[in-house]
Amino acid sequence: MKPIAIFRHHYSEGPGYFATFLDQRSIPWQLFKIDQNEAIPKDPTAFSGLAFMGGPMSVNDPLPWIAEAVDLTRSAVATNIPVLGHCLGGQLMAKAMGGVVTKNSVKEIGWGDVSVLENLEAQAWFGDLHQFRSFHWHGETFSIPNGAQRVLESPWCANQAFVIGPHLGLQCHVEMTAEMIEAWCTGGAEEIAQSDSPAVQTALQIYSEMEAQLPALNAVADTLYKHWIKGLIL
Repeated sequence: MKPIAIFRHHYSEGPGYFATFLDQRSIPWQLFKIDQNEAIPKDPTAFSGLAFMGGPMSVNDPLPWIAEAVDLTRSAVATNIPVLGHCLGGQLMAKAMGGVVTKNSVKEIGWGDVSVLENLEAQAWFGDLHQFRSFHWHGETFSIPNGAQRVLESPWCANQAFVIGPHLGLQCHVEMTAEMIEAWCTGGAEEIAQSDSPAVQTALQIYSEMEAQLPALNAVADTLYKHWIKGLIL
């Protein structure tokens, strides 16, 4: 089986639970450390799927690898190779598919409820799940590309996820681990302290929910990832 290409854009925003999920199923994967200037491959057909992780930058920033990631995503979609995006990764997908990324009305940081929409695509990906508590860390939002179906929303951000065929773009973070949460809260302490958004939790609030919420979030990730890997090109 060809490996899944996983793209890391910041040292603290690696594959997290997604890697655990793949390892548990002996699915091979290859990590591309974009934050260490590793090159983005040109040919998506070398991989069974593509997964883009998060990052503190914007897809609208003048970074040379953003255009390369967008081009790779377009090529993958054209050849029906499944693409999975987490937060920044979902925004890259939206941009590649003709959407736009703009400032959200408020920042979302920490645990927050998201609702599964009532449509057939949402049911296919989420099953009987109607709502769950996800993890968030974003100040921008993507539009839903033409031909895609919106499947998740939150009170603070209407476009939390979209699907189109075998591709899933997420604004929220379902890939979290305890280590990632701790690293983000430490590295993002100033951002939290300076925010007046009603959708931003303090680090103490985030930690207080972690023990209860993280296993449930991992279970949601299992559901989504199980559906996504059905489309992998073997």
